[in-house]
Amino acid sequence: MNHARYTIDVDIVPRFTACYLRIAGDECAFVEAHTPHAVPKLLAALDAHGRKREDVRYVIVTHAHLDHASGVGALLPHLPNATVVANTRTAKHLIDPSKLSDGAKAVYGAARFAELYGEIVPVPAARVKALKDGESVELGDAKLTAWDTFGHAFHHSIIDDPAIETVFTGDTFGLVYPALQTHGRFAIPSTSPTGFDAGEARKSIDKVLSLAERFVCPTHFDAYEDGDVIATQLRRWLDRAERWVQNAPKRDAKTAQAWLEDAWRAAIREEAPSFGESEMKLLALDVELNAQGLAYAAGAR
Repeated sequence: MNHARYTIDVDIVPRFTACYLRIAGDECAFVEAHTPHAVPKLLAALDAHGRKREDVRYVIVTHAHLDHASGVGALLPHLPNATVVANTRTAKHLIDPSKLSDGAKAVYGAARFAELYGEIVPVPAARVKALKDGESVELGDAKLTAWDTFGHAFHHSIIDDPAIETVFTGDTFGLVYPALQTHGRFAIPSTSPTGFDAGEARKSIDKVLSLAERFVCPTHFDAYEDGDVIATQLRRWLDRAERWVQNAPKRDAKTAQAWLEDAWRAAIREEAPSFGESEMKLLALDVELNAQGLAYAAGAR
């Protein structure tokens, strides 16, 4: 049977956020759905690879964060035969996205939220298949298995796809932006609000490596074959993050976040001394969100 995986560049920033088109014979699946703004790009990918919308059997998401899953409800009406696949915790947020939407609006404001995410459409419960840890779905003659992987979020899972020697890692195996790989491998974890847990994040890294697939495919961004190198770097970052959570000022969130942003920037320059203004600009949003997440973990709320 014909097996293929294609990376779809869906974000406004080039090569920043990926969705994946997985083809197994006559059947297709999308892994991740990004935001409603990504729908035209996802449908165009089907056209580019000679596939019909009726061929899509699944839309699979790794977790409920809006840059991964908020586009599902807008995408689904175009895919008459598709079932949405997610773990049990994520599934409830797809059916009722109000909690995540309200939280994001509180962070970004209504106008910025609309610009980033548009309208988030609930997914009909009848079209959702919730997978428990270790459960699988079949795509053609391939078996795709979901494994719970916490640390980044309490509703995260990875998707193991042995037929193409690939594990789709979502955000649990770090952010590996292609624009930052010109001077050697550079990966950082995502510690964004509110589920960061260093111990669970380490277990998740170990789980990815234990699957022993050739490729890791983080949502941010594309496929890599040196999972052991990425894992080593991520563990260094988690050690730092754990220390920062312990040492961050606790008196208020604003002070803690400013302290943590400075810590992230200093450590990035230590880890990648060749980075200049363009690289730091690309990482600016992640520095801010990572600092917010660690401030929350530190108790400065």
